Amino acid sequence: MFEKLSLISLSNFIRNKSIQNFLFLAVIQSSNVLISIISMPLLIQGIGVDQFGLVNLALSVIILLNILVGFGYNLSAPREVAVNQQDKDALSHLVSNVFSSKIILASMATFVIFLGVFGFNLFQEYQMILVFSSLLLFSEATLPLWFFQGMEKMKLVSIANIFSKLLFLMGIVLFIHSPAQSKWVNFMMGFFGLAINLSLLAYIHFFMGVKFYRPEFSAIWKSLKENVLLFFSNLASHISINGGLIILSFFSVAETLGMYSLAERVVMVLRLFPALIIQAIFPNASKLYKSDTERFYKFMKNVYLRVLFFGALISLGAYLTAPWIIKVLSRSELDESVLYLKTLAIVPFMACLNVGNVVLLLVADLKELLFKASWMMCVYMIIASSILTYFFGGVGLSYGIISTEIVVFLICLVLLYQHKKELVHGFYT
Repeated sequence: MFEKLSLISLSNFIRNKSIQNFLFLAVIQSSNVLISIISMPLLIQGIGVDQFGLVNLALSVIILLNILVGFGYNLSAPREVAVNQQDKDALSHLVSNVFSSKIILASMATFVIFLGVFGFNLFQEYQMILVFSSLLLFSEATLPLWFFQGMEKMKLVSIANIFSKLLFLMGIVLFIHSPAQSKWVNFMMGFFGLAINLSLLAYIHFFMGVKFYRPEFSAIWKSLKENVLLFFSNLASHISINGGLIILSFFSVAETLGMYSLAERVVMVLRLFPALIIQAIFPNASKLYKSDTERFYKFMKNVYLRVLFFGALISLGAYLTAPWIIKVLSRSELDESVLYLKTLAIVPFMACLNVGNVVLLLVADLKELLFKASWMMCVYMIIASSILTYFFGGVGLSYGIISTEIVVFLICLVLLYQHKKELVHGFYT
């Protein structure tokens, strides 16, 4: 009897659309991380540490430009798709305009790269790598993740994402064997991603009945204006978290970039922990905030203490196992990379400090404060990291990244106290 009831409740839990969305998003993110970790030793062995650093540097530039290509649609478009699920005509116009907008933005970003490389002779050490990497911009533009998110049908896109990453991994094994082939690494990632995305678009058209119309420029312009705040918030957050490698490139040689990027990749994977916690607790926290503030604060305090505990364990584990991690990923002894990883190991714990503040800002719908905090953090990170990197190289950059986590915690705390004192008192007292 009880076994049947447990099976029924588990079945209902699994069939819940929101739970399915979360699980499939987790699958996509975890598969990306796993393929990234597996590819690191293969790339280092195939193209060398210095070229590995340049490939990652080019990828950092592309990911930054992908914020422009996304332009907040990854946050706003799923809601619009969900609202128009049953209206195929409205859905067709929406999908056509979003894809058209993102392709236009990808073309603009590609033009910026080509102008920088061939017009102003920028990015001298990795010009061809960056030019070939520009295909990733169109892979991002055609990625229909936001569409399937809004339709609450994430299974197909998660499987497709895993398949494209496996093709990329196979391409590394088969074709990348020398430093001269480094320009093809990001190109292959973009090529396989674009091919899979175009297949998904064909599925959307032929099997889901969504038509593709010519772009409506007035509607595109309107959506761009509505998404400006989201775009700048995403841009500031991305620069603050992932901009360190670009700053280091102005002051260091390719080999140092490779050493640092190896350690940074490991830390950025571990830093996903607080972000995933925020995504997981936000829905329940929002409900409790509206219905029962006492239970909300109790829930938040319990979660926060556990997050800090596990964040400390993650950071301590990364510090103690740094030599082993670097040796496994690079298949060699890289003392400089071990030093960077040991220094940056505290970052996941420091990021956990701000979990409470971010959730408070989100549940209270204080988007303007979140936007302000993001840009204050970004400005501090650029200034502090640039100065520290100039004087102390990669170690200085590591300290700049750590101090940024501390500063953004203080910024969010002060902004919350200035505008919502009751939230600060309720949570921290």
